[in-house]
Amino acid sequence: MALTTTPPVLTDRALNRATLARQLLLRRAPRSEVSVEAAVRHLVGLQAQNVKPPYVALAARLADFAPEELSSLMAERAVARMVTMRSTIHTHTADDCLALRPFFQSGGPDRELRTFQARGGLAGVDVERLAAIARELVEEEPRTMKELRAALLTHWPHADPWSLAVAARCTLPLVQVTPRGLWGRSGQVQLTTVERWFDRPAGLAATAEDVVLRYLAAFGPASVKDMQTWSGLTRMRDAFVRLRPRLLVFRDERGTELFDLPDAPRPADDAPALARFLPEYDNLLLSHADRRRVVLDPAHAERTWQGNQSFPVFLLDGFLAGTWRLTEEKESATLTVQPFGAPTAAQRTELTAEAERTLTALAPAATSYDVRFEAR
Repeated sequence: MALTTTPPVLTDRALNRATLARQLLLRRAPRSEVSVEAAVRHLVGLQAQNVKPPYVALAARLADFAPEELSSLMAERAVARMVTMRSTIHTHTADDCLALRPFFQSGGPDRELRTFQARGGLAGVDVERLAAIARELVEEEPRTMKELRAALLTHWPHADPWSLAVAARCTLPLVQVTPRGLWGRSGQVQLTTVERWFDRPAGLAATAEDVVLRYLAAFGPASVKDMQTWSGLTRMRDAFVRLRPRLLVFRDERGTELFDLPDAPRPADDAPALARFLPEYDNLLLSHADRRRVVLDPAHAERTWQGNQSFPVFLLDGFLAGTWRLTEEKESATLTVQPFGAPTAAQRTELTAEAERTLTALAPAATSYDVRFEAR
């Protein structure tokens, strides 16, 4: 008779420390160990719904990070902004832009397209022909969504203009070209294809097994449902089944089966976790079906959003503890800390020190810095 063993249990605190370690948040990664480009790849992209979040995310994770480093990589076309998992904008390395977008196609872009088709805005539109026309347009020169709408409307004058542009964005792997996304620069969102921007063919899509392994390296230990939440994809269990002989198996406090890489870090649950200031939409808070590894109090998560807008947040002892905002005026910069509770004197000192590091990284031109606390 075969003996069965019960998988070890990982507490929420143990999961917290493991995830922070994978996310480069338990300690800032020294630059001798992790470059900016390597960090972007390891994290499988950075949330980039707005321009500044990728810079804030890296300032929290890399020692001595300077925003110009990521900006230079973007200008050199080593990284770029595009729609990938969950049909949201992320900053990825060039290789990941080419390989991950086709992998995530069914988990966001295709679903978004079906939504617009169901609403009737694309009635009578040949989507394959639309994609071919749109590709020719954006490869001729980068186009804004407004320009795409106007051009496509000449072919389908009775269609909904916005639906036409969205259909182009959903069917084609489109990159936001610079200067959009560069540090200290502004620019409209202009789009071209990933192949044109990087001047090479897309090649093969990443495999499910490869993406699962990369997800676990950056977010594990994790369940199948966690990975599906992060990716926006369904039916990922088969990939975990195929990988199971290569993975360790655990359970969380509620009995959910978790998978992990054998050699991935799983620090002690009492490992020190210093304060960190994270941007809005940071993937740390969006990449698990069960977020108790980061959010101890569900009511706190509700206070990080207003409508569809997410606020920048901070961690204390590794867990969500409040929101913050950065205000810049001429030569001064102020970081306002908004804790959910009353921090201790030691925690205020810790938050102040981390706020000063964040200000130094994100507002290097300022001649004066100020850290303030206010009720949330």
